Amino acid sequence: MTFDLVLFGGTGDLTWRKLMPALFQAWRHGKLPAGGRILAVARDERSDDDYRAFIKDKFAEVEPAKRPTDEEFARFAQLLHYKRMDLAQPEHYAGLKQWLDERGAECKVFFLATSPHLFTQICAQLGAAGLNGSDVRVVLEKPLGHDLASAQEINRVVRASFSEEQALRIDHYLGKPAVQNLTALRFGNALFEPLWRRESIANIQITIAEALGVGSRGDFYDRTGALRDMVQNHALQLLTMIAMEPPATGDADAIRDEKLKVLKSLKPFTAESVARDVVRGQYRAGTVEGQPVPGYLEEDKVPADSRCETFVALRTEVQNWRWAGVPFYLRTGKRLAARDAQIVVNFRPVPHPIFAGTTRANQLVIKLQPEDGLELHLLAAKGSAMNEMLAPVRLDLDFDKAFPAARVGAYERLLLDAIAGRLNLFVRSDEQEQAWRWVEPVLEAWRHDTAGPRPYAAGSWGPPAASALIARDGFAWAEED
Repeated sequence: MTFDLVLFGGTGDLTWRKLMPALFQAWRHGKLPAGGRILAVARDERSDDDYRAFIKDKFAEVEPAKRPTDEEFARFAQLLHYKRMDLAQPEHYAGLKQWLDERGAECKVFFLATSPHLFTQICAQLGAAGLNGSDVRVVLEKPLGHDLASAQEINRVVRASFSEEQALRIDHYLGKPAVQNLTALRFGNALFEPLWRRESIANIQITIAEALGVGSRGDFYDRTGALRDMVQNHALQLLTMIAMEPPATGDADAIRDEKLKVLKSLKPFTAESVARDVVRGQYRAGTVEGQPVPGYLEEDKVPADSRCETFVALRTEVQNWRWAGVPFYLRTGKRLAARDAQIVVNFRPVPHPIFAGTTRANQLVIKLQPEDGLELHLLAAKGSAMNEMLAPVRLDLDFDKAFPAARVGAYERLLLDAIAGRLNLFVRSDEQEQAWRWVEPVLEAWRHDTAGPRPYAAGSWGPPAASALIARDGFAWAEED
């Protein structure tokens, strides 16, 4: 299948840090369809060769495993092209259309790797230029809006030019192998589904922790915060994958219908429940991996009086028959003790223990980063006597070791799906808007809260109040257990 992939924001961080390495890996693995072109669009003047040299230099800054050799890059670079565009000028879109029409690829994908405030302008201009035919797909990166109203406005403008099937809202966490295998674990095996309910599960924890600070993105992050940056999209999408009912088919809309039902079933927040069930924090100076690091207020481009949260922990419930009464704990933050993303399903203990000292319940751990895998935590007898204590054992599935030939990064998978028109891993507009509806009461409560975020030391696991939040129910975060 011939394709043209147009990267708006072709010289930006997202393009050279994530998209180009992912596209190169897809090409290296032989998965990128033959007959493709990659066109980078940006406002500065440069030739195709200038752009190729720019990307080659930037590859030196990505992780070594994703860097091409000189010979590999010379061949990959033949796919790369560059076009200068002023995104406000209709004639530049006409020029883009002419460039695309000269070859007439079977599929055209526009990836908006720009600031979100440009999304509506780009989509409106693409539609006005006739770049919205049935062979076109547009990929929208997060954050999609700043609140419900802005998200609805983006969706309104996008829908004026593109159908729902053409608009692909990307959440790269859905492309991770562990998330894909979560659906296989639940719906491809008979083992877990009878246990996947309130009678067997005590609580579920979702953690997305970063050891890094905001770095050079202080101005962007201060306008966004952890709730918008991570909870409204990544964490909630993971929650829907854990909690959704089995879809009738593997069709994209059947899956997204079930995810939407979960979002609509989340216990709504009130001002009182925000104060009780949500903890927000902001990191102070501390030590990470043995090195001193500054606090958030000392970071570049961060206002000295900022009340932006760099940490959120919250408790919620899915109010339906399967999950009634089971607490879901979501936690994310920057400058935490480790880079770690995982989902922990804590099962209830056995109803009548007959082994001495048996206190630990079974756990299923879905690991998302730094590696992808599944761990099943069980108890086993060390000897033959019935009165001997049980010892914890771990069944560990490392996806990279189990399926080395099938190793695909999240962005690589999603870019290939966008080109192929597979929609299962992309977020539908009603999902996105419902997620905003759920977090808006938290944002509103924070606007009226004079206390501000709670401080925590960089290199810790967040404010002590986050541990108190889960301890109130008699539980502990996975690393504290």
